[in-house]
Amino acid sequence: MARPFRQQIDEGIVDRAAALFARRGFAKTSVQEIADAVGLSKAGLLHHFPSKDALYEAVLAAADTLGQEALDAVADMPLGAARDRRAVEVLVDIALAHPGLVSLILGPVTQLGTDDCSHQVAGPALAAFGVDPETDDLERLVRVSGALAALAVLALGANQAGQVGAWRAHLIDTSFDALGHRRPGAAPPVPPQVEA
Repeated sequence: MARPFRQQIDEGIVDRAAALFARRGFAKTSVQEIADAVGLSKAGLLHHFPSKDALYEAVLAAADTLGQEALDAVADMPLGAARDRRAVEVLVDIALAHPGLVSLILGPVTQLGTDDCSHQVAGPALAAFGVDPETDDLERLVRVSGALAALAVLALGANQAGQVGAWRAHLIDTSFDALGHRRPGAAPPVPPQVEA
C-alpha cells in the first residue's frame, strides 16, 4: 500500500477511534466497535494498529499535535480580541478537519475538574485563549468553555450535514461572540428593556 494512502487510512482510523473514546471512554470501547466504525474487520484494524492501547496512544499523540498547532498559531500574540479571534479560526479549522479528535480534545472542556485527564487533553485549547482552569476568573473560564463547546458541537453538525465550507464563517462568528467580543461590523448590542 502506498505510504500517503496508508497514512490517510490511519488518520481516518485515529479520528473515528477518538470519537468513540470521547463518547464511550477507553475501557468501554472495543476493538470490534472501532473496526465496525471504520469499515474494517478486527484483523484489518489490528493490521494498522497492533492493539487498542497502540491506537489510543496514536489518538493521544494526534490530539497533542493538534493542540500544539493551535498554541503555535497564537503563541506570539498578546492576550486580547485578536488572539481570541485567531485561536477560534485555528480551532474551527481543526474541528472541521478532524471531528473525532475535536470531540476528544474539546469534550473535556465541558467537564473541567471531573478527572485528571480533562486538563491534559483540553489544556492546549484553553491555553490558546490564555486560560488556566485552576486560576483564571470564572467569567473568562465560562466564556471560553462555552465558545469551545459551541465550536465543537457546531463543527460536528457541519460535518454531519456535509456543510463544512458553508458553516465555517458562522462557526467562527458564533464562537467569537461567545467570548464576549463584537465582530467587526456587528451592530452594537441592544440594551435590555426594563419594565416598570
